[in-house]
Amino acid sequence: MAADTPDPTPAARAWQRMLSGRRLDLLDPSPLDVEIEDIAHGLARVARWNGQTEGDHAFSVAQHSLVVEAAFCAARPQASPDERLAALLHDAPEYVIGDMISPFKAVVGGGYKLVEKRLQHAIHLRFSLPADLPAGLTRAIKRADRVAAWFEATRLAGFSEAEAQKFFGRPRGITGDRFALEPLPTRAAQTAFLSRFSTLEALRGRPRIREAS
Repeated sequence: MAADTPDPTPAARAWQRMLSGRRLDLLDPSPLDVEIEDIAHGLARVARWNGQTEGDHAFSVAQHSLVVEAAFCAARPQASPDERLAALLHDAPEYVIGDMISPFKAVVGGGYKLVEKRLQHAIHLRFSLPADLPAGLTRAIKRADRVAAWFEATRLAGFSEAEAQKFFGRPRGITGDRFALEPLPTRAAQTAFLSRFSTLEALRGRPRIREAS
């Protein structure tokens, strides 16, 4: 092909248009293109466990996020509003890239994780959180995530307790009756997520996130 001949192959589209009107670049996401309404809308429509759960409705990532934040607060009642918000937003990139189950993530490899990390950085910066959370806080949120996963697995996804313990570990000192595990309709999950976000925003004095032990 001559040097001055235009390449007829169009560049692959790497952005997604949101209902807010934002265009979020998946390869280089900008915090300015992140809106909480888009996050809540998307997460309320992404099913946990690939939709393989009991109930008339999917158990959404929005509802899972609320359970994780509740488990995090139960374990760390003195956590700051910033830290609680970080727990609520721990799966926020899935409003764009969906909830890929762990076995498939292992097959896909590092590409997925890189896109996920870039999105998480943009989301954190949009809401005045550190792009990279302190390691101790990340571990605490991950522990809360496993607590949520164990209860979801045994109450909703058909796992036996022995099987769930193998993959997620059995929670200690906490019972599932303190969490909202009944799958909600999409709009209700979206509203609940936005309500909790608004509550945390109202509480935030924007303190620096302290290093967790």
